[in-house]
Amino acid sequence: MTTVIFYEKPGCANNARQKVLLAAAGHTVLAKNLLTEHWTAERLLAFFGNRPVAEWFNRAAPRVKSGELVPEEVDAATALAMMRAEPLLIRRPLIEADGRFEVGFDQASIDAWLGLNRQVEGDPESCPKRHDAKPCP
Repeated sequence: MTTVIFYEKPGCANNARQKVLLAAAGHTVLAKNLLTEHWTAERLLAFFGNRPVAEWFNRAAPRVKSGELVPEEVDAATALAMMRAEPLLIRRPLIEADGRFEVGFDQASIDAWLGLNRQVEGDPESCPKRHDAKPCP
């Protein structure tokens, strides 16, 4: 199978479920802390590809969830600067395997790319916690 570099927020329940899906399919998952990684604009852009800027953002980030930051109103240069300063804003996971870079965990896309043995109910990418809930560690 494939070695997958998986940039996550340690302690995130969704990222834990996503890693389990990949490992259960036989992939070797090398987890890295997205929050402490040294990001450059160019490196982040490799993961974002040609997605709209609004899709680069972590919708569960407190500033986004509260409405303080509206991803649809941010241009690419500003988004990259904000994400480098505050990596919690980066949509996760960031996944690198076989020379390909992706952001997020769309099960159908991941299955077509890497292969998954099973799918989970619901959206394994969206944080199920309410805005006022205690965040993951």
